[in-house]
Amino acid sequence: MQFSTLHVTHSAPLTVDALIADRALWAVFQPIVHLADGEIAGHEGLIRGPADTALETPRGLFAQAHEEGSAHRLEVAAARVCCESFARLDGVGRLFINASAAVIEASVAEDDGLANLLGASALAPERVVIELTEQSVIADLDRFDATVRALRTSGAAFALDDYGSANANMNLWVRLAPGYVKIDRFFIDNIALDPLKFEAVKAMAAFARASGAELIAEGIERPADLGIVRDLGITYGQGFLLGRPMALPSQALAAPIQHLLRSSRITVYPSHTHTHRESRASGFELDRMLILAPSLPMDACNDHVVDLFNAAPDLHAVAIIDDGRPVALINRRAFMDQYALPYHRELFGKRPCLQFANPAPLVVERYATLDQVAHMLANDDLRYLSDGLIITDSGRYVGLATGERLVRAVTEIRLEAARYANPLTFLPGNVPINSHVERLIDNGVDFVACYVDLDDFKPFNDYYGYWQGDEVLKAAAAALRSVCDPAGDFLGHIGGDDFLVLFQSADWRSRSLQAIDRFGEDVKRFYSSEDRLAGGIHSEDRSRRRQFFGFVTMSIGAVRVAAGTARISEEIGAVAAVAKRRVKKEKTGIVTIDFAHQRSV
Repeated sequence: MQFSTLHVTHSAPLTVDALIADRALWAVFQPIVHLADGEIAGHEGLIRGPADTALETPRGLFAQAHEEGSAHRLEVAAARVCCESFARLDGVGRLFINASAAVIEASVAEDDGLANLLGASALAPERVVIELTEQSVIADLDRFDATVRALRTSGAAFALDDYGSANANMNLWVRLAPGYVKIDRFFIDNIALDPLKFEAVKAMAAFARASGAELIAEGIERPADLGIVRDLGITYGQGFLLGRPMALPSQALAAPIQHLLRSSRITVYPSHTHTHRESRASGFELDRMLILAPSLPMDACNDHVVDLFNAAPDLHAVAIIDDGRPVALINRRAFMDQYALPYHRELFGKRPCLQFANPAPLVVERYATLDQVAHMLANDDLRYLSDGLIITDSGRYVGLATGERLVRAVTEIRLEAARYANPLTFLPGNVPINSHVERLIDNGVDFVACYVDLDDFKPFNDYYGYWQGDEVLKAAAAALRSVCDPAGDFLGHIGGDDFLVLFQSADWRSRSLQAIDRFGEDVKRFYSSEDRLAGGIHSEDRSRRRQFFGFVTMSIGAVRVAAGTARISEEIGAVAAVAKRRVKKEKTGIVTIDFAHQRSV
């Protein structure tokens, strides 16, 4: 059977009502795929007008229908055409048809509405899913909910379209309890590279499991994005990668896409370079260390300061305020040491307190971010360590905090953040590394864990300094990143000069050798011209003996892990330590160990 688009010739301008009457509308069908096995689960029916006219696309059709006041009739006609065509063509799976809230609400009462259409169609109502379009505005949610329940009695299922955009929100999801929820294409497009989109869809998947709804990811156009939504447990997918809208419904998915979906290979989840723990607002931390300390006005004298410190023996400092805004800070110890000198009270007691004040104290807004606070601490004026700091809210005095507690809080948060992303290379840290290893184990994937170490890095670091050493670590990260398949190979920075690559690529060994070679060439640029000519440097070893060290090189201890042989990530780490010692000793560049064999020894 051959299908072709309809060409309609009219001497008068085309109208939507005329197209409906002339049966000049036709349907195309885009497949909806079950991501666990690549089978076609259904199709979305989409309406088309006469080819090569302004009304060929749904946008053109509905724009004119709204001008003519026939949008309601067009929706019902589109549903009828899609149902009739899908039944006639023996389409696979369920048919998803779009409907606005107004059409759904009117469908039960109308003789020509969706409810009667479902009863009269050759397509069984149980095979139809009605999608609430995202532009819909629902005036009375209780009444609309009752209408949806009435439609469900006919056998049809209900779906929320384009979740996350326009009016498709959490409120509707909870109130209407849809059987299907379509994730708006905005969240799916480039999800493999966008950690925030990934986290948003991950949250949707968790709520879907709790509510019993099935998710459909729309707008899948890239293999990496398809891998992410599959691995997140999204049930269904739709998009040009899986199939374009066609007049003839798809019977099966293209073989390459089926192979991709059925592969045991997992996709690397996108991760933040600066984790949310590091970039989050630190207001909560500042509130925890906030001291609700009294202040003094600018016209206070030194005797007032003495009286305040005597009344509050635990107070480390006092802020000087002008109309609610801090202008200076007096450190208790410095002030009392000065005041204890002979005759100082008699000489200075009645004089203005600003005489012994720090006129440029560290002032931090109550809701400043951690990065802002850390930047302030990086200046050359270290008086905040003894004076502490003033905390303000919109510039007005709130209280004090000690420098010691501030430095400790910043350090703790930085250390916690480093567990998630290395602050130097921005590569994933130990927590995401362990998480990915567990994913590989749980999904039964063959992989190779390559523990990467830099030889003779410490002598270089001692000789050239930490700044230059950091540049070498960045070069090592760049060399490793250049050989990884970002969709399937995971690169992490354990700390110092230790990196980890979790390869799923079958050609992992040649990729590793490329990284070793690239780093071997790149590292030479960090040596002086004299040291490059000499082939290395004279520095001290760990026993403080002076000797010659060649250029820093990269060594890789590789552990081949077959599916089902490992139970937890710690087992792999123990075997990797053996591989790392061997490659250090043998200096062969790469040493490979089979996990199962080593574990049985």
